Amino acid sequence: MNFDFGFILALLLLLLAPCFLWCREHYRSYYFPQLLWIKRENPLFSLYPWLKISLFSLLVFALAEPYLYNSTSNHSKRGRDLILAIDASGSMAQSGYDLKDSFKNKYDTNLDIAKAFIKNRHDDNMGAVVFGTFAYTASPLTYDLDALSHLLEMTDVGVAGESTAIGDAIMQSIQTLSFGQAKNKAIILLTDGYHNAGKNSPRDTVKLAKEKNIKIYTIGIGKSSEYDIALLQTIARESGGQHYSATSATALKKVYETIDRLEPSPIRSENFLQRRVLSGYPMGLAFLLLLTWVIWQRRGQQ
Repeated sequence: MNFDFGFILALLLLLLAPCFLWCREHYRSYYFPQLLWIKRENPLFSLYPWLKISLFSLLVFALAEPYLYNSTSNHSKRGRDLILAIDASGSMAQSGYDLKDSFKNKYDTNLDIAKAFIKNRHDDNMGAVVFGTFAYTASPLTYDLDALSHLLEMTDVGVAGESTAIGDAIMQSIQTLSFGQAKNKAIILLTDGYHNAGKNSPRDTVKLAKEKNIKIYTIGIGKSSEYDIALLQTIARESGGQHYSATSATALKKVYETIDRLEPSPIRSENFLQRRVLSGYPMGLAFLLLLTWVIWQRRGQQ
């Protein structure tokens, strides 16, 4: 079980508690012929200010709405297991793909757009595979999407070699997906070249993906003559996914938006299962404390 507040800003009212000790109160005037008859009390050693502070604090805690919740309930709604397989071969270092920033290369442009896509996935379990001459898992499946984006920022063009191993990229993505428990699994494969390296053929890896009910969405960036459009279309068709061409950064954004609609991610609910509100406890304790104070005062007057 975890503890939290529904209105935590209410706790700022506790900053006013010292006023019960040090702030001056309005007193009625009384006249005594001898000052020695008046006791001078330090507020720190007086019961009434501390009693007021206790009552005030309990009411503030009740206003802040404390509650307990089951930590597992916040993860009950999950989307799909999703892998981004990103081409980091030498050709991705070409600039001019983003018309708004002609000096940015294709790889950095794709990372920026991919991170915006990741941010909106909410409850998906996502990972990333980077490939060139070989493929490796840049991030295992994780619900920590901020960490995933951070790990992608640590990659760069050529980190996996200069060639393009599409078959290895699919195989590595399938292996990474094997650690996920979601029923829906998908791979988004992005490349700007031709399959010309690696140990695994795209044909065999697509067959394996189909057996495991893994959809593959392929994205070819740049001109259609610059990458193997026929291969990417076949991969998407055989696996039950779709192929997209993106000739510019603007087109790539629209492709990611389309995939986002085709593979929607559930919106995370802020309602906690087994939520137990605790406001009644400080309220009840404040009532008992106030009742004790009233009874004590009446007895003192008798």
